[in-house]
Amino acid sequence: MSGFLKSLAALGMVAAVFSASPALAERSENPVAEFSGIDKITGRIITFDVYIDETVQFGALQVTPRVCYSRTDNEAPGSSTFVEVDEITLDRKIRRIFTGWMFADSPGLNAVEHPVYDVWLKGCKQESDVPPPDTAAGGN
Repeated sequence: MSGFLKSLAALGMVAAVFSASPALAERSENPVAEFSGIDKITGRIITFDVYIDETVQFGALQVTPRVCYSRTDNEAPGSSTFVEVDEITLDRKIRRIFTGWMFADSPGLNAVEHPVYDVWLKGCKQESDVPPPDTAAGGN
């Protein structure tokens, strides 16, 4: 086989590999992150929605998602959020206990584990039953 034909065959194999690989799905940004949290003392688990860049208090923890991405159900990973979690200490100081990514498909991977409270991402949503922060404050 000539050098030209070998090069052409190699080029065809490279093209076949790239055309067979799945395309990366676009991620979509969502305005709401849905979390679950457990109070280990009472054993109570609750689900709560938090708008991006807003803070919601769960027990002694303050949860602030900065972004929440989702992909279709058949794409991996599903939903992920970059979140900051602060603890209000007994002397009323605020201490950052977690900054990082949480993944709904792997809640144990980067869940917040606290002596009393655990928090993990359930998913990302386009809307919530909870009014947005500016509506809740009555602002126009």
